[in-house]
Amino acid sequence: MRKDIIIRPIQREDYAQWRPLWDGYNAFYGREGETALAENITDATWSRFFSAEEPVHAFVAVDSDTVVALVHCLFHRSTTRLHDVCYLQDLFTTPSHRGQRIAQQLIEAVYTAARAEGSSRVYWTTQIGNASGRALYDKVASHTGFIIYSKEL
Repeated sequence: MRKDIIIRPIQREDYAQWRPLWDGYNAFYGREGETALAENITDATWSRFFSAEEPVHAFVAVDSDTVVALVHCLFHRSTTRLHDVCYLQDLFTTPSHRGQRIAQQLIEAVYTAARAEGSSRVYWTTQIGNASGRALYDKVASHTGFIIYSKEL
């Protein structure tokens, strides 16, 4: 792991560097151009990171004062546990910083935050074709065999 990379909670001053990463993450999942997220969704997501009432959190990886990766997570109730669980929703590293275990450091930061909140589980989803992501995920977590179904309303 890169020891010179700083993992920390996001700060309001990070917006200009966070935004291109957020846009890159969304483009990876086909949300760009005509299918891009509406600006009010991005604005709401950003605002939620700084609201004490929101269960949404963000961490960034910083290399020499440059934000090079992000992770977003949220805490929510579960019908199978007494304490909240943590959903790691978004994870993205700039292409120039991939392969340096920065994503692993961000996942570990989510694990640490989840433990501090009393969560007993962190989980996430990815697309089946995300081979590089899945190679990392297989090292830091267990694939439980679940298949996700979704319907847009």
